[in-house]
Formats: sequence, C-alpha cells, structure tokens
Amino acid sequence: MIQIYTGNGKGKTTAALGMCLRALGQGYRVCIIQFMKKNHDCGEIKLLENIPGVDLFQFGTAELVDPVNPAEVDFEEAGKAWIKSGEAIRSGRYDLIVLDEINVAVKWKLLSLEKQLRLLDIQTKSEIVMTGRYAAPEIIARADLVTEMKEIKHYFHCGIPARKGIEY
Repeated sequence: MIQIYTGNGKGKTTAALGMCLRALGQGYRVCIIQFMKKNHDCGEIKLLENIPGVDLFQFGTAELVDPVNPAEVDFEEAGKAWIKSGEAIRSGRYDLIVLDEINVAVKWKLLSLEKQLRLLDIQTKSEIVMTGRYAAPEIIARADLVTEMKEIKHYFHCGIPARKGIEY
C-alpha cells in the first residue's frame, strides 16, 4: 500500500512517525528516510535513533533549502536520499518505509517526478508512506490512501517560533 500525507497544514511528518510507533509496537521493522532534513536535535530523531527496529537516514544540510535557488549540495543530497529509498524498498527488510518530505523535494525540482514514480514501480510488500506538501497529481493517483492536512490557523503567523518538544 502507498500512503500520502500532504497539504499545507501541520502534522504530515508527525502522522507518519505515529504510524512508525504503531508498527514498532507490533514488532515491525521500520525505515525512515528524510529528504532535506539533517537535524539530530529534533525530539523524535533523538528517540527513534535509539529504538531497535528502526533505521533512520537523514539527507540534506542543517540549512533550509532555498526553493528558488537551491545549492548544488541540495541536489546531491536529494539524489542520495533517492538511491537510499530504492535500496530500502528493494531490500525486503522493512514492513514500513517513510519517505519524509519527498513531495517537497520533487516540487522544488531537487528530484524529478519520474524518479519519485519509479520508486512506486518497485515491487515490495512494504507499506510506503510519502510526506510533504505539494504531492503531485500523478503520485496522488497512484496512492491507496491520501490525507491532506489543511491549515486553518497557526500560531506561527502571530510570531510564535517553533517550540522545542512540540515542533522539534
């Protein structure tokens, strides 16, 4: 099955990581591959890195990607994440594979839509979860489940920054 969590609202990665916890509680093997994220200070990363049954791979830099003018390293890291994603899907080692922020990487052209679709062509018994805003119509059409997180109101717009333990 292929699941997509997309939209402009908060909670896409959080929902995917909640599914990881559920899977781990059932003894499943989980792989999380994060596109455009390399931050080991996030609470969920600190926790997941120490749980047996989880393989976690982060690709990107500590800096935010400039969607208008991405750096060469951003393209390189997205390519590495795509290769690791294919390896994980083909491996047969995992029951659940989360490709976090892959939709954004495609929207910002760090990775081609064709490459994202090729990941979905790989035969696997793994549940595949793809997160991030801007899920392409072609990805939505291929998915078995699509959830759109819609922002109604967010305290960030009132000047409240990301909070430790809540957003990271």
